Amino acid sequence: MHTPIALPANQKRRINTLRVAMLVMVPLVLFTRPGLPLPSGLMDTIESTGMLLVIGGVLGRFWSILYIGSRKNKLVMQAGPYSICRHPLYLFSTLSVFGFGLMLGSVLLTFVMTALVLYILNDIASKEERFLRSEFGPAYDAYAARTPRIVPRLGQFSSPTEVTFNTNTLRRNFFDALVFLSLLPIGELTEHFKDTGALPTFALF
Repeated sequence: MHTPIALPANQKRRINTLRVAMLVMVPLVLFTRPGLPLPSGLMDTIESTGMLLVIGGVLGRFWSILYIGSRKNKLVMQAGPYSICRHPLYLFSTLSVFGFGLMLGSVLLTFVMTALVLYILNDIASKEERFLRSEFGPAYDAYAARTPRIVPRLGQFSSPTEVTFNTNTLRRNFFDALVFLSLLPIGELTEHFKDTGALPTFALF
């Protein structure tokens, strides 16, 4: 029986790390306002783009789950979103955070939040890959050599005509999706309280 040299990454630790990172960002989200002197129409466009990116990130996560399902750590998935990057769930999570930053209207806040989440997820991905390399050896090495970790390479997309998925896994990930979708009302409520003066704020570029 094959015994992997490395163990699978601790997913609870991953979630807790992200939660702590987001809690650190809460004061900046609540008590800053956009410092850019942009026309209101342009700001509305930026915020709407942010909303679309949040929704796109949620849909992308569901798309990824359809392919990986309950097969995570059991095979080298290389189809669909896994053909353009090795960790599409992390790609779409980062996309949602980037969209949330745009909703808040601050270039600096958008950059800081996105960079922080991407750094954490990239570190987690590297730990996950230690197990995958020890488990699948040359097969994973070959996949990793042609497929980027998180930043996608869209030109190499490929997928079979039919894909089977696990409904229980999809249902469990529905709650993760709700967390990202909650960014939409949170962003709108935060903006409302700032506009009414209910929250003291300082300008942030």
